[in-house]
Amino acid sequence: MTPQDAADPGSSRWSDLDRPPLNVLALRRALLRPDGLWTGVEVVQSTGSTNSDLVTAASAGQAGQGAVLVAEEQTAGRGRLDRRWSAPPRSGLFFSVLLTPTEVPVSRWGWLPLLTGVAVATGLSRVAGVDTALKWPNDLLVTIGGEERKTGGILAERAGEDSVVVGVGINVTLRADELPVPQAGSLALAGALNTDRDPLLRGVLRSLEEWYGRWLAAGGDPAASGLQETYAAGCATLGRTVRAELPGDRSIVGEAVAVDGDGRLVIATEEGVQEPVGAGDIVHLRPA
Repeated sequence: MTPQDAADPGSSRWSDLDRPPLNVLALRRALLRPDGLWTGVEVVQSTGSTNSDLVTAASAGQAGQGAVLVAEEQTAGRGRLDRRWSAPPRSGLFFSVLLTPTEVPVSRWGWLPLLTGVAVATGLSRVAGVDTALKWPNDLLVTIGGEERKTGGILAERAGEDSVVVGVGINVTLRADELPVPQAGSLALAGALNTDRDPLLRGVLRSLEEWYGRWLAAGGDPAASGLQETYAAGCATLGRTVRAELPGDRSIVGEAVAVDGDGRLVIATEEGVQEPVGAGDIVHLRPA
């Protein structure tokens, strides 16, 4: 893997003129500030998983808080429950960031993927003009032809004792014939006003820096930082009948009524029980 430090018009990176490479020098100029969160931006042509690479680098002491690793192509990208995520080169944004929230109790670190979802949705709305909804806990949804489609996902992993790597994958310019499954979507198919990945990435990372700063300043308190309220407002899961497929081959069906202070989805069952779900796969059974 070699960092992409300049755009070379003669390079194979330009083989698809609709999908130009990211400009890493411009990204660094825009994002790296002495008083800012981001401390380094690297762009590689291809790798298995930016999350795996950044976890390895952090464990070896080769990356610190604020490191950003972006891949033009991921060959073994992972989602929740070890699902695979793949897309054509330069068709999306595939990146991971390293965060070290030592000021926040570890019990509140579970909010990081939800915080990232809020930040990504906010950034995409500002730059692409696309209404992006959140499916609990960490899917990004857009509307295409009146149907909700998954256009992105978030995966958080511990990196040692004091750090977390958060990975984000967003389909930007995937065409209909390139979608891996019918339920997938992309910003372009959702009518995005802007599919230039450079401003999209800058917008998402600036939004993430803003939300992470608010969360840190509040000691990780999701209510005091405004995170809990904002997440709930943008969560397409709330108010719907859902099925939660839980570890141990157990499932529950009910209405998703809230996201609690621990970031868990609260499901009200027909038996009148409100059951918080902290881990599992959520299936939307009918529209809100």
